[in-house]
Amino acid sequence: MKKTNFGAFGTLITIFFFWGFVAASNDILIPVFKKALNLSQFESQLISFAFYVAYTVGSILYFTISAALKKDVLNKIGYRNGLSLGLLISAAGTLLFIPASNNASFPLLISGLFIVGLGFSLQQIAANPLAIQMGDPSKGNIRLSMAGGINNVGTTIGPVIVSFAIFGGLSNGDVPLDLKAVQTPYLFLGLAFVIAAIFFKFSSVPDRIEGSSSEGAGKIMETINHPQVLLGMLAIFLYVGVEVATASNLPEFMKQKLGTPENAVAPFVSLYWASLMIGRWTSAAGVFDLNKSMKTVLGIILPFVAFGIFAGANIIGGHDIHELYPYLGIVVLLIVADYISAGNPVKQIVIYSTLGAIGLIIGIYSSGMTSVFAFISVGLFCSTLWPCIFTLSIAGMGENTNTASSLLIMMIMGGGFISVLQGALADDGILGIQHSYWLGVVCFAYLAFFAWNVNKILRKRGVDIFSTEKVSGH
Repeated sequence: MKKTNFGAFGTLITIFFFWGFVAASNDILIPVFKKALNLSQFESQLISFAFYVAYTVGSILYFTISAALKKDVLNKIGYRNGLSLGLLISAAGTLLFIPASNNASFPLLISGLFIVGLGFSLQQIAANPLAIQMGDPSKGNIRLSMAGGINNVGTTIGPVIVSFAIFGGLSNGDVPLDLKAVQTPYLFLGLAFVIAAIFFKFSSVPDRIEGSSSEGAGKIMETINHPQVLLGMLAIFLYVGVEVATASNLPEFMKQKLGTPENAVAPFVSLYWASLMIGRWTSAAGVFDLNKSMKTVLGIILPFVAFGIFAGANIIGGHDIHELYPYLGIVVLLIVADYISAGNPVKQIVIYSTLGAIGLIIGIYSSGMTSVFAFISVGLFCSTLWPCIFTLSIAGMGENTNTASSLLIMMIMGGGFISVLQGALADDGILGIQHSYWLGVVCFAYLAFFAWNVNKILRKRGVDIFSTEKVSGH
């Protein structure tokens, strides 16, 4: 059994932080630019669209360049160089926030986010399979959950920092018409990208993945012919879609139904993304070489530690979060669900997708804080879906692992398309903001189908590394 190199793995997962910081901060930019530039809800969702569609463009460029070179890009330049290059591209995107905010330019804003996302696409293609391969393959999904937990430290504090930069004390007042305050957090982020690029260049992160080869890369049709990859592509599209759309439409839902102003929505957005951290930290207990009882204890303690990080960040940011403490009851439900799934990716997808759909339905038919908590709980039940879907989709792909990975990363565009579609459905003449969340219920239904079907496909192929005995998190 291959042991995890926690030194190299610890270095790798720092990059996951940046992805989370930017993705969650977009949910603060949406209501700010919506009001400052008088955008419709549909137009405001183009912020998410520009950012997430960049992953698709990045993947297409990856395929194109690999085909031109007749070698897989990452295997040619090395994974460390690939991560560094991706960070530098993202850093270039943050520079556009200067003219975007100076001129109150929506096209420049979404162009900047597009370039940031373009860099992230290369980072994702490299980092996800690396995280899965850096240890026992049967615990690849759990390692990816652990990396996702670091991602969600970024998603938790990102909205708080960006809100503080825009609104100052976050106490009262209206959205400022002067958008220059948006510059500061993103310029600091760009500087962090450059420093991280240099760091990764000289790090101990592996430069190659065992079993992949440059000659085997780029076989797109051969890779898609594996049903698990094709089904996984749609699963990633819909998973990222429901995760992003639920959060990006939440500020408008709270404004319409609870009268929550733009400058008061940050703790709720932060709690949504912290919910992914809570869920991933719960699952990540299984990656440590501990006995079963200690893993169980960690699985109970870590989610509350994660909630404490959320609470501390928001209290420091000047928010009163007393009304959010009842949410801990839903966290207990997550702990129970995680214990029942026992770290098995198939069970986790089915159980969590079912609970996510139930949460959305409760939110659709309830009101007040009950509906808000129900919609935010989607973050808990989306938490480990990415690593589970990713692991199932690339299992046994061998030399086609990089191609399968880039195809899956391409489908992150679902975060943009589903957000825009929900924004359109949220029009009062169609479904309205609250009933627009039925779109998420449909997404979760497919994810449960995906897990059930791909499990059968892998067993027929003799790829059975997901038995409870092997990957049990508790």
